[in-house]
Amino acid sequence: MANNTTNEVRATAKYVRVAPRKARAVVGLIRNLPVAKALEVLQFNTRAVSEDISKVLRSAVANAVNNNGMRADDLYVKLAYVDEGPTLKRIRPRAKGSASRINKRMSHITIVVAPRKEA
Repeated sequence: MANNTTNEVRATAKYVRVAPRKARAVVGLIRNLPVAKALEVLQFNTRAVSEDISKVLRSAVANAVNNNGMRADDLYVKLAYVDEGPTLKRIRPRAKGSASRINKRMSHITIVVAPRKEA
């Protein structure tokens, strides 16, 4: 039933209000892990972005199971990366009438899952 030739399934969360640098630190922890282990790592991680990444991972697994007929037990995190989204530029008043820029950064989080090849 899987019509994808490479058997990869992806999910993306766009415009997540977290700096890409912070998200990349967490995404690096789950790369190449089985899905169950990756969800466990995210559950016990103390960073706030872990919740958003966990949502994206669950979405990718749901896409694989519902749209491509794959088994959730066989999946692993093949690719996980964070791209930079648009930046909201804000101003903070400083001394002597000057101002400093505050950059509120956004991320696009993408996770690709694939079935593990048993060899």
